Order: sequence, then C-alpha cells, then structure tokens
Amino acid sequence: MKVYEALAAAFAAEGVTDVFGMMGDANMHWMNALAGHGTRLYEVRHEGAGLSMAHGFARASGRPGVVTTTSGPGTAQLATSMIVASRARIPLVAFCGETPLGDESAVQYLDQRRFAAAIECAFLRVAKADSAHEVVRRAFHLARTESRPVMISAPIDVQLQEFEDDLPYAPSTELLPAPQLLPHPDRVAQAAELLAAAKHPVLIAGRGARQAGAADQVLALQQRTGALLATTLQAKNWLHGRTGYHVGIAGLFGSKVAMELLQEADCVVAVGASLNHYTIESGYLFPDAKFVQIDTAPNVVMGNGRVADCYLQADAVSGLDALTTALERRGVQLEGFHTPDVHGRLTAPLTDPAEYRREPGLLDPREAIEVIDAELPPEIGLVLGSGHQTDFGTMLFQRSREVTSNYGMFGAIGQAPLLTIGASVAGGGEPLFVVEGDASFLMHLPEFETACRYRLPVLVVVLNDEGLGAEYHKASAKGLDPGLAVIPTPELGAVARALGGDGATVRSTGELRTALGEYVRAPRPTVIDVRITREVLSVPYRRIQYGEDV
Repeated sequence: MKVYEALAAAFAAEGVTDVFGMMGDANMHWMNALAGHGTRLYEVRHEGAGLSMAHGFARASGRPGVVTTTSGPGTAQLATSMIVASRARIPLVAFCGETPLGDESAVQYLDQRRFAAAIECAFLRVAKADSAHEVVRRAFHLARTESRPVMISAPIDVQLQEFEDDLPYAPSTELLPAPQLLPHPDRVAQAAELLAAAKHPVLIAGRGARQAGAADQVLALQQRTGALLATTLQAKNWLHGRTGYHVGIAGLFGSKVAMELLQEADCVVAVGASLNHYTIESGYLFPDAKFVQIDTAPNVVMGNGRVADCYLQADAVSGLDALTTALERRGVQLEGFHTPDVHGRLTAPLTDPAEYRREPGLLDPREAIEVIDAELPPEIGLVLGSGHQTDFGTMLFQRSREVTSNYGMFGAIGQAPLLTIGASVAGGGEPLFVVEGDASFLMHLPEFETACRYRLPVLVVVLNDEGLGAEYHKASAKGLDPGLAVIPTPELGAVARALGGDGATVRSTGELRTALGEYVRAPRPTVIDVRITREVLSVPYRRIQYGEDV
C-alpha cells in the first residue's frame, strides 16, 4: 500500500463522506484513492470557496468538514476562508498536497507551515511514511476537541512511498471523552439562589444549546422562572414559535422593545452562549444583572471583561436539568416577565407597513424580508451573510427555522452562499436559502455553477442595491462621496439561467411572491435578484452611524 492510499483509508475511517476542493498534481493520487472508498468529491472553481463549503458542511452536520488542495498556489488560495473558519471555531481538516520534502526550488514551493500559522490553523506534516495514520488521527482529534481547522501538509514524494504498517487504523472518535458533562452540585445551588432572588430573569440561548438539543430544557427553565428567552445571533429565532415570551436577538441586532426589556434584567442565565461584547453590548445591555453561565468550556470571560457570578461547567442538557430541578425542589415559581403587558409588546409588528418606502421598480428591503419570510416554509433553512443588506434579514426574519449566520466572522463578505452549498450537501441535498448582497454574491459567482453542476437546490436571494451597501451608508455618515460605492450589476436572474440554474429579477412584491412560489414548487439552484432602494438604512447602521435609538 502507498502512503496516499493509507491516508485515504484513514480519512474514510474517520467517517469522511464528502470532500470539497480542486485537484492538482500533489493531491490527485489521494483523491483517486478516496473515491475508491465511496467518498463523494465536489470539484469547485476556487479552493477558498471549497473550504467555505466544508465550513458549511461542518456547521450543518456537526462533523469536521474536509477540503483539499494541491501544493503551493492551491494551498495559498485558502487564506481568507481559513481565517473565517478559525474565527468561527469550525472543526475542519484541510488535506493539502506539498512539493517534494525539502525542495525549495520547486515552482510551487510554499512554506506551508508558516502559511498555516498566518491563517490561524493548526499544522501537521506527513514527514515520513510511517506517520500517515498518526497525522490523520491527530488532525481529526484536534479539529473535534478544539473546534478548529487543521492543515495536513502531505509532500508528494512521501505520499508515493510504501506504507508498511499492518495495524488497523484507530479513528480519533475512539479517543473522545464521554459527551455528558455534569455540573457541580455546589454551583447548581449557587445558581438556584441567584435565580430564586430574581424579579426579571433573562435566559440567553446560544448555538451550543441548539446543537446540544436542549430545547425542552430551555423552555422548562423559562417556564419556571418567568424569564424572557433571548438568543445569540448564531441561534436566531430558535424556539420562537414555542413561547410567547421570545424577545429575539440580544445585542446590536435586537429590536427596540428587546433593548428596553433586557435592560431591566436582574439575572441573566446564558447556556451555550459566549456572552461576547456583541451579545451584551459590552455590558451596557445588562447593567444591573447577575450572570449565570452554563458551558462545556472550563471557563469563559464575557464581553465586558468579567467572569460570570456563577459558572457551571456542564453540557446544556445536564446543566439546565439540574438547575430546573433545584428550583423545583425549593418550590420556586416566578412570574418574572410573563405578564400580559410584556406579551403584547413582544407580539407587536417590528415594522409598521406605513413606513415602507415606495420607489418605482425598487422594493423596500424590509418589505422584501416580510414577503420572503411568509412565502418560504419554515422547514427551509436560512443562511445569512454579512453586510448592510443582510442586516435587514438578520433583524426581521421571524419564523422559527434553522438559521446559520456568518456575521462578524473576520468581516469577510461573499462567504454565505458557499456555506449554503456545503450545508445542502450535509443535508443530503435539502433545499436551503441564503440572503446576500449583490457585491457579496458576485464575489464567488462561479460557485453558483458548482451548485448547478451537482443539482443542489439552493436559493440565493440577492438584496441588490447595485453597490457596496455598507460603504455607501458609511460614506454618507462620514461626509464622503457615497457615489464611489455604487456599482451597477447585470440582471442576475439571467446570469443564473446562463450558468445552468433558474433565476428571476424582481422589482415588485408580486414578482417576488411568484419567484419564491416557483422555487417552493420545484426546488433547484435559483437566484432571485431583488432590486431594492438604497434610501433605507438598517437599524444597526442607524445605531452605529447616527446614534439613533430605534
């Protein structure tokens, strides 16, 4: 057996079913061997895009995503997407071919170890034949236990050597600790005391709680304490349809009502949520609150530079169960925020339709989001990009559906459609939709052809203001020329059809409903180019750029 065959067999033993990337001299042997194990290989148009697809796959599946590149320039193309994955703490393994070991005169030579350090991923090299299994096992163990990307650099000359280890491969999953992490009873009692004394408790659920399947436990604690339920951006709309006291996102993307109510909190319980400075507005959102935090990490520093008043190291299900049981034994049953007045404030429309701006041939982005939310069934998951246009959806989508947000991860635009493709693969080709801006979508336009080639039913809704929306509004706020951020775009519906998918360019709510209806009836790769006005500023930008209380 050759080393590349041993490496491929190890990846298969780790449970790898799908790999994204581009073939070249330094990874083609490995890819050929991996295909022999039944692994599906998705050829992309750019290696960085393949990494982002692997990122989306990892988020949707809960398993490490895998990307592959050839040596040198192929590996170098990973830079932006790798930093995004690192900042998002995504478990990911990149199999990168390398020029012959020690040959610095090779045309595609790159010091891949130094490059990996610069793009914030761990680095392992297959420096000798008998290390092949150990390198793969260490890479997947690091990705899984530290939730981070790892690069395996495999020199082509080593790949072609003989592998003589006859021992069966032991996958990294055999080294993982038991998933359940029970909280310390003393910490549970301390947390129960803080909650029992509260008058206005708030429960913040993050991505960790959602991934742990702790929905029933979250709702049980909320019911017993009368807490408002808020989420982080990464868990947007989770459980929205299962409680009348869901306040939405905590932090910058929260509504005015949410901001007002959350400031009354005297005890905040966070589960699977890091409480970063976005979520707690650097401490200004919860000025008088005590904090209880439930997380699997040994400890977490909050966005205000403090640690929680009571920290429970536990998995979400065990921690919440223990806390609810402790309160039940004490006979604690709080009214908290669960009053008719609060319920009425939470169920009022976020935007008055009378405020929608009417312009010939252009939609108000707020109205477009309302139509999209109503027309697409809740079982169709949503991916949100970053930038001014997608801020509208980040705030205004209300239906409870699976939501993935790429906001704030290195501030890199153009990632969301790629995440959507990877997530669709992870779901077995399930329909998903993504909301992006025009500049973001056009950055990786060739990858829509990748979705078409593999018949992945992703819907890309482009909120198109024909420009760099964020820069347009920032320039206006700073007294600069916003016209420099205006970039005309072609009819993206026609472009999508030319690439092998379906598409429409819409300029009215009626046209938008028709296009969405066609996608729902027959999901296939589709782009809906929604032409919107530039004259509506999103709430986060009004807060940041003009200090408005909205």
